[in-house]
Amino acid sequence: MARPKQERAVRTKQLILHAAAEVFDECGYSGTSISRILERAGSTQGAMYFHFKSKEDLARAVIVNQAEELKLPADPAGLQQLVDITLHLAHELQRNVLLRAGVRLAVEQEESGLDEYSVYEWWINQFRRELDVARERGELLPEVDEAEFAAVLVASFTGTQVMSQVATRRADLPERIASLWRYLLPGLAPAEVRQRLMVSVERGQAPV
Repeated sequence: MARPKQERAVRTKQLILHAAAEVFDECGYSGTSISRILERAGSTQGAMYFHFKSKEDLARAVIVNQAEELKLPADPAGLQQLVDITLHLAHELQRNVLLRAGVRLAVEQEESGLDEYSVYEWWINQFRRELDVARERGELLPEVDEAEFAAVLVASFTGTQVMSQVATRRADLPERIASLWRYLLPGLAPAEVRQRLMVSVERGQAPV
């Protein structure tokens, strides 16, 4: 009988995490209460505190697990795949509440008092994998530092999505990311590589 209990506990934890993501996304950290999360989840305080110690603990879980439901490629494939991933993320931020809430909380950490940089490191590592393959394939300029550019790209994407959220609630985010690449690529890849790359808003609409 242990397995059904474990499966039920996992479902309850995911239900609470998703409810928290929805409320954090709508209200931000300060505007979110435990009671509102529990009401959204249809759960109890006892169930929540079994899995999460506090609102802060819940917020950290949303940040850390923001990419949990994303369909990212298992194997790195170079520069085109890196472009496609960022465009896919732009579309996912329009429809994936766990990602959207995790990104919002990560950006607004001063408000919550959290100090959670690991998610940025995780994204940097994801982008770095693609850049390492791009280097092996001769797709990068000699002076490009893969680790440095991966960090620059994460920072650029983060800032761009914040601006898009303020301006259009991210309705124009894919277009803004495509525009970002048009300015970044000349400093990243030789002309012959850029000519064969596709930076298209539509490429991010299906799982990469």
